Amino acid sequence: MPISFPARRLLGLICACFASALSQATAAESSRTIVFFGDSLTAGYGLDDPSSQGYPALIQKKIEAAGLPWRTVNAGLSGETSAGGLRRIDWILRQPIDVFVLALGANDGLRGIDPASTRQNLQKILERVRAKYPQARLMVAGMKMPPTMGTDFAQAFDEMYPALAAKNDATLIPFLLDGVAGDPRLNQGDRIHPTAAGQAILADNVWTVLRKML
Repeated sequence: MPISFPARRLLGLICACFASALSQATAAESSRTIVFFGDSLTAGYGLDDPSSQGYPALIQKKIEAAGLPWRTVNAGLSGETSAGGLRRIDWILRQPIDVFVLALGANDGLRGIDPASTRQNLQKILERVRAKYPQARLMVAGMKMPPTMGTDFAQAFDEMYPALAAKNDATLIPFLLDGVAGDPRLNQGDRIHPTAAGQAILADNVWTVLRKML
């Protein structure tokens, strides 16, 4: 029996709705995850709205503007050290991870912790990520210490991040705070944590490297 025009129209609408729902479901399933694992710099300490002003949130906006199927997860925790990060990494690994951005170590440096100890902790974190998600791509965000910490200490700290990146086949962000560190216009009163304008520069520093990976 031939299908009447109203029935064909209704069938067409049903098929269109189904195709739209299927497309949205496929897009959701294909969305991949970037985890930013860091300290107060990543958590957005001192910002009016870290959920929108922190650099991971700004990276999400850049991703959406580029039409890419990625979502960001801010796993930053203020005051976190490399040892603290090692203790909580297994909890973070309970979610899917496609790109893992390691941005820890600054608090170790400011506390004068031996860079060798910090490097060991960061290495173990990267190894646990790789063991759980072998296909995940790794990124290491470099940090620097001021010369007031001592020349030898600052040099050992600075060299730690490129070495970690090389050993773990990770992409290196040379210096997360590039263009922000030491500039009072871009930092809060403590001269350590970036303002919203400073966070925007951090996002640019990360995006310059991350965009190629995505």
